[in-house]
Amino acid sequence: MGCVVISLAIANSHYKDGFIHLLSASIGPYTTSAWINDGLMTIFFLLVGLEIKRELIEGELSSVKKASLPVVAALGGMLVPAFIYFCFNKGAETASGWGIPMATDIAFALAIIAMLGKSVPASLKIFLAALAIVDDLGAILVIAVFYTSEVHFDYLLMAGGVLLLLIAFNYFNIKNLFFYLIPGIALWYFIHHSGIHATIAGVLLALTIPTNTTDKESPLEKLEHFLNNPVNFFIMPVFALANTNITFQKEMISGLVSPLGFGIIAGLFAGKTIGVSLFSWLAVKFRLGSLPSGANWKHITGLGMLAGIGFTMSIFISLLSFSDEMNITEAKFAVLCASVISGLAGFIYLKSVKKKPAKI
Repeated sequence: MGCVVISLAIANSHYKDGFIHLLSASIGPYTTSAWINDGLMTIFFLLVGLEIKRELIEGELSSVKKASLPVVAALGGMLVPAFIYFCFNKGAETASGWGIPMATDIAFALAIIAMLGKSVPASLKIFLAALAIVDDLGAILVIAVFYTSEVHFDYLLMAGGVLLLLIAFNYFNIKNLFFYLIPGIALWYFIHHSGIHATIAGVLLALTIPTNTTDKESPLEKLEHFLNNPVNFFIMPVFALANTNITFQKEMISGLVSPLGFGIIAGLFAGKTIGVSLFSWLAVKFRLGSLPSGANWKHITGLGMLAGIGFTMSIFISLLSFSDEMNITEAKFAVLCASVISGLAGFIYLKSVKKKPAKI
């Protein structure tokens, strides 16, 4: 949050040109901005991938009964926002941004619900974490499938060979992390040159890291614990610093009610709230899952609002959606506004809800 404020302050001061020059400066074969968005963010996605695998093996997504409600809720939280955005931007040059309001920022959403403390059931925090992880997986698939412009199959084949090697290491129960991390660098390089966004390498690498269902710390858990602080206290702040440098212009206010801006805000705030609530209700109605212990439908509605905090992932998809710099800037500003609205509304609403179990 501090880096967002600093970035906005720099972008609207006489240091703006120097900051832009710093981001476009070359460091080796890539610019500073590319190292952040394609390099550091791969480590962010590596951590997300580790969390997804751990939840699938031993956590909230490890059984059909546990996974049903958060998976269905996350699906609603992706489809409804994308549909709302598409309705406003159908036929326009900004139609390609439909993926922007699909994403939930897991770190910011969990930070807000943590601030609520005992005002909400502990089970609701677990539910939000599981939902956000499924949401992240959906965003990763969207990036891989829909935001890849050109595929170079020679590099993709080499990436596939490295991936098979990593799978073989896992199969033969090799637990030394260096056997995964060193080939992981090669995997990143080949995927980066294949045309598929390089961050996907982080997720693929994560899925090959060995884990277990016992109390003994696995290589996956060891790596996850090691990456938590660097990602949360360095990579995410640096990403925010580099990508929220929005120079305010009077046209941006009107841009909030343009098809692009309104589609993002309505998609993230209204779309996430409606999608998560409606699909959760359908899942419970058809006995695909049950509400978290101690939670009621008002809690689910508030949680849907918090899911509208798109920030990191939404800004990331904005960078991939458009080539026009003004569209990117308007999208970032709309994401910022929608995330603030969703975060404040969700916090205030959940703070006012009494912990009364729902009648189903």
